[in-house]
Amino acid sequence: MPQKSRKRKASSTSNPRKRAPQPSKATPTRRSKRIKSSPITSAGEVMTKSHSSHFFGNKSESSEAESMVEKEASGYEDEDESANDMSSSPQSDIDDEDEDEYSSTEEAPRKRKTGRAGQKKANGAESSKPAKGQELWRPGVKTGLAPGEALFIKLPKAREAGKTPYRDDTVHPNTLAFLEELKENNDREWLKVHDADYRQSQKDFNSFVESLTEKVIEKDETIPELPSKDLFPLQTFRIYRDIRFSPDPTPYKTYYSAAWSRTGRKGPYAGYYVQVQPGGSFLGAGLWHPEAAPLALMRRAIDRKSEKLKNVLMEPAMRKEFFKGVARDEKKVIKAFIDVNSSDMLKTKPKGYQAENPNIALLRLRSFTIGRKLKDDEVLGPGALKRIADLIGILTPFVTYLNSVIMPDDDASSDDDEDGEEEEGDGEDENDD
Repeated sequence: MPQKSRKRKASSTSNPRKRAPQPSKATPTRRSKRIKSSPITSAGEVMTKSHSSHFFGNKSESSEAESMVEKEASGYEDEDESANDMSSSPQSDIDDEDEDEYSSTEEAPRKRKTGRAGQKKANGAESSKPAKGQELWRPGVKTGLAPGEALFIKLPKAREAGKTPYRDDTVHPNTLAFLEELKENNDREWLKVHDADYRQSQKDFNSFVESLTEKVIEKDETIPELPSKDLFPLQTFRIYRDIRFSPDPTPYKTYYSAAWSRTGRKGPYAGYYVQVQPGGSFLGAGLWHPEAAPLALMRRAIDRKSEKLKNVLMEPAMRKEFFKGVARDEKKVIKAFIDVNSSDMLKTKPKGYQAENPNIALLRLRSFTIGRKLKDDEVLGPGALKRIADLIGILTPFVTYLNSVIMPDDDASSDDDEDGEEEEGDGEDENDD
């Protein structure tokens, strides 16, 4: 009897399909990865397996052999192996969690340092001004706003007058400050945003010109008194530059200027010129690049009666203020006058005159001007109007002489036999190298 039972057991094990399933050992089922990786479920299985192996050591070997047979018969090797490996998965998960915690503790200080540095950088970016050309009001600058968001920027107001009030007899320091900023930001977008400063500085300069015009008329009676509506258009220059044929693309002048003559700021007459610019203010008078006919008249007057021009240049006030206090020496005074106008003078003799002419240096000139630079404190303060008016009074005899030559009041005084010399202007370009 015992032998038959053994054969039946062997036959039952050889054919696993006919073998009845044991209730204690359930067939392995598919589990989701979440259940397999769960530390609670895995820990329970570990405790059960360790308990059976600890108290049933002899039976564990037979159970392992039977489980191998079940694996071959069921065809779920991967699931069974994964189920058996669950005992190691909790530990590996714990190790992984420990490693993550360890790595996170190492990276945490680094992230904090980076965060502090980024915070400092952000605070510095907020406190510092944006780089030139990256202002938020400029077209095309990226603001970092999301679609649908808008950024409203208040236009800057005009500068406050401060302790120095605006006056008609001087230029306000805010005007020079605006021109200094315009020099650094010479573009249309910047001026459009700072229009309030521009309008205020322009108004300040125009009021100064209006007061100065009264003084100029007192010094030179040939300057007409213009109505207020024609005063600024005829005497002040616009701030816009003509860049059509200029290599400099900046659209604006960095100074305010005005001129006075018998026909305003333009015309054939000699006149006066005032320019206000930070560190580059200027006062001058005379003829700048006259046309061929007035130039021919000037050369004829120098050739025939040069002593009239020399007497005007030899005046003590003229030498002191405009020729750097040169001594009363005719050659030195003439040289100082030529140096002022040497930038565009002819390199050779003009047509119709001999190189041996004693006044050949004056005859080579194509401009007849006198001027000097003004310091900032000479155009600022209560005494600015008087200082500039006094300098214009020194230049009045020089302007009067030039106008008496190119546009004489008595036309009968001209010599008819000298009219043919006007063709000298046609030969200047040929001699100018």
